[in-house]
Amino acid sequence: GRQHCRISDEETNGKNSTASPNDFSDPVYKEIAITNGYINRMTRDELRSKLAEFKLETRGVKDVLKKRLKNYYKKQKLMQKEPVNGDSYYDYICVVDFEATCEEGNPPEFIHEIIEFPIVLLNTRTLEIEDTFQQYVKPEVNPKLSNFCISLTGITQDIVDKADTFPQVLQNVIEWMRQRELGTKYSYSMLTDGSWDMSKFLNIQCRISRIKYPSFAKKWINIRKLYGNFYKVPRNQTKLTIMLEKLGMNYDGRPHSGLDDSKNIARIAIRMLQDGCELRVNERMHAGQLMTVSSSAPLEGAPAPQMPRYRN
Repeated sequence: GRQHCRISDEETNGKNSTASPNDFSDPVYKEIAITNGYINRMTRDELRSKLAEFKLETRGVKDVLKKRLKNYYKKQKLMQKEPVNGDSYYDYICVVDFEATCEEGNPPEFIHEIIEFPIVLLNTRTLEIEDTFQQYVKPEVNPKLSNFCISLTGITQDIVDKADTFPQVLQNVIEWMRQRELGTKYSYSMLTDGSWDMSKFLNIQCRISRIKYPSFAKKWINIRKLYGNFYKVPRNQTKLTIMLEKLGMNYDGRPHSGLDDSKNIARIAIRMLQDGCELRVNERMHAGQLMTVSSSAPLEGAPAPQMPRYRN
């Protein structure tokens, strides 16, 4: 019953330039448009009262509350028209937020190496965090962490000195994912907070470790981009703490802990799914370059994870 993020409120006016399984001339869309107009005129207190009536989350800024209520009505109307097949979405979402070596001021010539590899496994049916993975990684190019990096991430020199190198950690990640039957029994997608985790940090790390880029991470959901499109907010309001704040939530844990960041990103993903957003793959790596994936592309899960081959 989740609606695609690309469908905006304005698209319920009957105009649709491309062939679609949804016929926007159906009277139900006129009802939805009229309801949207009514919701737009409601005060924040009226919105919260109506959401509470339907036992929906009442936290968040006014625009978030409007979007939540609109999607609830839209879902109810469309379900009356035609029941939606609930088996077409990913079974799981794997939230990843790497921590990497860094220096104060981020000098352009500095090579960032992954030092924490976390995964938060989100069950899209129960909307609960089902499991987590976390391992630290021993950097090779700059094995000594800067004081700035230690202070920012809370990861100490002793922690990375005792850690495995990246290829071994990646092998452990893949084994963990296989044990949870991701890509075989269950469909899944990767999700990140922005483009950098995959397009920069993982891409650079694979070159340093002389391994090919893993196929399971070639496509992912950039939640910042979808959050901005879904709630109609500018990109400068899609930082992690701001997204949480707009949804009426506080950051839980230690900022710049990869695992804690991933858990908080998962909380945002859960709220977006509850609000009617279908989190879809919207970015990918192709020939080492970051590319955008169209919102009209088929919904495909990531492949079963395999350890990539070493580069020649």
